[in-house]
Amino acid sequence: MSGPVIPIVPAPADGDGEGETVWLYEKRTQIYPRSVKGWFASWRWTLVWITQLVFYGLPWLSWNNRPAVLFNLEARRFYIFDLVLYPQDFIYLTALLIICAYSLFLFTAVAGRLWCGFACPQTVYTEIFLWVERHIEGDRMARMKRDAGPRTFDRVWRKGAKHAAWLAIGIYTGFTFVGYFTPIRTLWAESFTMSFGPWEWFWVLFYGFATYGNAGWLREQVCLYMCPYARFQSAMFDHDTMIVSYDPQRGEPRGSRPRSADPRALGKGDCIDCTLCVQVCPTGIDIRQGLQYACIGCAACIDVCNDVMDKMKYPQGLIRFATQNGLAKGFDAKQTLRRVFRARVLIYTAVLLFICTAFITSLALRNPFRVDVVRDRGTLARMVGEGQIENVYRLQVMNATESVQRFRLKVEGIAGATVSSRPDFEVGPAEARWLPVSVLISPETASRLGPGVHPLHFEIETVDADGDKSEVKEKSTFVVPR
Repeated sequence: MSGPVIPIVPAPADGDGEGETVWLYEKRTQIYPRSVKGWFASWRWTLVWITQLVFYGLPWLSWNNRPAVLFNLEARRFYIFDLVLYPQDFIYLTALLIICAYSLFLFTAVAGRLWCGFACPQTVYTEIFLWVERHIEGDRMARMKRDAGPRTFDRVWRKGAKHAAWLAIGIYTGFTFVGYFTPIRTLWAESFTMSFGPWEWFWVLFYGFATYGNAGWLREQVCLYMCPYARFQSAMFDHDTMIVSYDPQRGEPRGSRPRSADPRALGKGDCIDCTLCVQVCPTGIDIRQGLQYACIGCAACIDVCNDVMDKMKYPQGLIRFATQNGLAKGFDAKQTLRRVFRARVLIYTAVLLFICTAFITSLALRNPFRVDVVRDRGTLARMVGEGQIENVYRLQVMNATESVQRFRLKVEGIAGATVSSRPDFEVGPAEARWLPVSVLISPETASRLGPGVHPLHFEIETVDADGDKSEVKEKSTFVVPR
């Protein structure tokens, strides 16, 4: 799981008594990933298209005369298609994060870093930026040759065009990100006059330059040193986890040979030591050295190795998704899959299905409105009229739909308690309305209850012309003074 260890040897002293400087950190070696085609590369680009169509397209999709997904922080409303969520619905975000965490545990236990290799934003945008780089500067050898040569006009304009394209993608990505918080059509109109607000400017530039820096400059450094997942993934791996693996029993001893030669007659394995698996790796590792934390599971080495095996007329699968137990014990595909679906995987799956079911059920059965009851701190209780006792409350009714809702208010828990304010009221679409409410009890009821604090329930129900009703009950207290 660990990378190669570089020993630090004390430098010998020179004649004048001064020692040689020894750097504790190795200088970064520029990685020039080679382009690759194959089954896994096609899947990777399919996910690039899917994720980016969703990310860039959702803010432009209209729904109920507004963006389909809009997180309006100023109004404290979060719109997701037909859902209208309030800050009080934070529990759903918590559940969503738990689902993501368990999904990560499950996918990692089954097949390693699939998320990293195929759907992580760092991988997705690095793929996009590499595609731009290849189309402007050429493939691996052309880029290496140009970078090693003098600073010519051809090199300068290609570098300039590449970085201009990267910046354009990064800035538009930041613009789209802000479009989830400010309606993107409004943002688009503001972009022509450059009249963004200060926070819009900040996040467009911050997210844009972060995309440009991470995908264009840092690349594999994010995966190796900045992402915590690479460090704790080993806690979710075991010997039956499917990982990108090199089969040393079949590949060793490696070495070059003519295409027509029989490797067994030469005493060699199937690996021809072409190093293409290293050249296509976005993190620059040699998968033939075994499992390493830097492997993101993108399977680019599998695609290129299978292509080499086809050209050499050898069977595919010298590098493949396999388990450590499968390689060591020579399991076939059925035996490997049987060991993959083991106890921990089944437990993760059951827990994930339970949480997802509870999450979806809770959303489906969610009331179309919310109610909060707050006692009026200025007046807890007072005597009014003909000896009646009055308590004053403030009710916040939040309409979680995008249509006008009519409500009826009642109180329960104290016989004879009445609402003195108008019991019927309306709340507009996605509106939160504060209502002052007075509850009265007669002198006889107050005498029967006695002084002190007594439980009271507010019942708010919708008044729907179609007969469908939803109701919410909220607890509170009624104070009878001494």
